[in-house]
Amino acid sequence: MFLAAAKEAIGARGVFHVALSGGSTPRALHELLARESFERKVDWKRVRFFWGDERCVPPDSERSNYRMARETLLQPLRIPGEHVFRMRGEDPPRAAAALYEEVLALELGADWPRLDLIFLGLGPDGHTLSLFPGTRALQERLRKVVANYVAKFREWRLTLTYPAVNAARRIVFLAEGEAKRDPAGRILRRKPGYRELPASRVRPRDGQLLWLLDQEAGRDL
Repeated sequence: MFLAAAKEAIGARGVFHVALSGGSTPRALHELLARESFERKVDWKRVRFFWGDERCVPPDSERSNYRMARETLLQPLRIPGEHVFRMRGEDPPRAAAALYEEVLALELGADWPRLDLIFLGLGPDGHTLSLFPGTRALQERLRKVVANYVAKFREWRLTLTYPAVNAARRIVFLAEGEAKRDPAGRILRRKPGYRELPASRVRPRDGQLLWLLDQEAGRDL
């Protein structure tokens, strides 16, 4: 999917804009893309990297989504810094969100920023990105990036909103493990109450949506 999306975007628009996900599942994807056999299949000079969400921590923190991607993908591929657009988790949350919204407008177009590919994870509670159940960001209709306070963690997060996510050309959920079985099954089988799970509201307006599950996560399908 990554290779196909990159080829299509570069062929059509000369550049490929991809938003990476945090967590443990994307790590294997990053390491695969950084292998020599895949490295040669992508024109990395024309790839621009963004993030779907970030914890409000410095970029060198072990909890930083950016740090994980830097170590597993960006550094091995020698991606220049000017092609990397991270969320500034070390800044005041609302200011960092406003700045990232400006970055998206500058790099993707002011009218309606549209990413070519977004990778998403899935939490046991049905959250994706930092769109957690019961948080204010779920109600956002205009802004593309917000600071979202997550009470159960007692911390702020930076996250893309539904308007930004659902504008993407391609969206890929990556979910693995028994802990993802219940939310994945409820959403994909549209069981009662599934609309209460934030990930269920990821529905691209004019793009493709793909769920990739391992056997444990997809056991109820």
